[in-house]
Amino acid sequence: MFCWCSLIYVLFFLGSFLAIGLLTVCVLLRQLVKFQRRKRSNLNVKHIAFFHPYCNAGGGGERVLWCAIRSLLNRYEDVAVYVYTGDLDATPVDILKKAEGNFNLTLSAERITFVYLSKRRWVEASRYAHFTLLGQSIGSIVLGFEALLKLQPDVFIDTMGYAFTYPIFAFFGGCKIGCYTHYPTISTDMLRRVQSHTQAYNNRGYVAKNPFATWLKIAYYRLFSRVYGWVGRCADTIMVNSTWTENHIVSLWDVPYKTHRVYPPCEVSQLKRLEPLADEQDDRITILSVGQYRPEKDHPLQLQAMYELRTLLNNDEALWNRLRLLIVGSCRDEEDRVRVKNMQDLAKHLSLENSVEFRVNVPYQELLQCYQRAKIGLHCMWNEHFGISVVDCMAAGLIMVANRSGGPLMDIIETSEGSQNGYLAFDAYDYARCIATILYNTPEYNLKIREAARASVDRFSEKEFENGFLRAISPIMD
Repeated sequence: MFCWCSLIYVLFFLGSFLAIGLLTVCVLLRQLVKFQRRKRSNLNVKHIAFFHPYCNAGGGGERVLWCAIRSLLNRYEDVAVYVYTGDLDATPVDILKKAEGNFNLTLSAERITFVYLSKRRWVEASRYAHFTLLGQSIGSIVLGFEALLKLQPDVFIDTMGYAFTYPIFAFFGGCKIGCYTHYPTISTDMLRRVQSHTQAYNNRGYVAKNPFATWLKIAYYRLFSRVYGWVGRCADTIMVNSTWTENHIVSLWDVPYKTHRVYPPCEVSQLKRLEPLADEQDDRITILSVGQYRPEKDHPLQLQAMYELRTLLNNDEALWNRLRLLIVGSCRDEEDRVRVKNMQDLAKHLSLENSVEFRVNVPYQELLQCYQRAKIGLHCMWNEHFGISVVDCMAAGLIMVANRSGGPLMDIIETSEGSQNGYLAFDAYDYARCIATILYNTPEYNLKIREAARASVDRFSEKEFENGFLRAISPIMD
């Protein structure tokens, strides 16, 4: 008994010592942040820091970042803007030049400072073979501490969805916290997929087939969602990009009074002015897909849809020979480039190599030409949080076929008779059927759909985004 009591006392004192040590480190860190902030030469200038470790990726999330920064600089004169980035191989000039080239934006380089972070690898999914959500979230805490130690802002705005950084900047940095959430880290839809034993990119086959593994993953997801809700509530103002995201964030974070729906900025004004161009082969019908080469974009489903379409058009070989699927997207890293190679191999396996073309990291002017030469748009991501590329295609005059879920279903595409501006599909056959319908529609009916689509996208313009963004962040700018 004496030995057990001694062991308990030793463990108690060790635990107390570690707790006191951790508390001391936290207090010292907070005092260091306060000291660094007082050292600033001009306290009248408000320091605004955007947390976007992949700011040079060139996707829809980056368009949000740069449009937000531009609107902030245009509205406030007494602010200094910083961007936390992990793009160590890109200079500030390179990053801004790519942003201007990809998104047709003009940015003031003199008023934007980049804070380079060396620990971005901690938030990369490839680092965590298992418990990826937890691993990336803990990794974002590491990255967040690095960011805070390098710069102590007055206002911290996360534009990538790293909610686990909010307590760090709120409690240790004493910052006002704003966020723009494109996609909840976890959602009830993900939980339902696990419960229904559905195999997907975020629910591997051996988990879907094993009842015990499924039970463990459900318990893990539920616990994670509780913690995710707590860290999310640390934000002072929350922006979401769609009805779908808003419903999930309100359910998880439970702060509807701080949550604002702000549709992401889409370059609709210029795209609406585009005139169709004849393809290099005048009789070719181009189906255009625009999106980053990421697993959730489900490019394999697009190839499967083309395979099904060929079956549907079996008696019309001449029409099939006129069709081409053009997949345009950006690659962030080597993992994305491997994914492109896998898609090319899948196209060959399905005997589609002569009907599918892949283009990677195309400049904005080349993308505009792709819009002008295409007639149909294709987007296959399940539960797409919003769908900027869907809106862009519609603004450019393409007839859009998108997934019957998420943003395209709730905010963008209308399929009811009399107000139809696009098509919604679910599986490969459904996509093929919608494309075949468009191909056999009368030119007059297709023109009606194109005009309805172009007329519906003004609510997603950059101007509407800027107004909504500035209105949402006003409470933390005072």
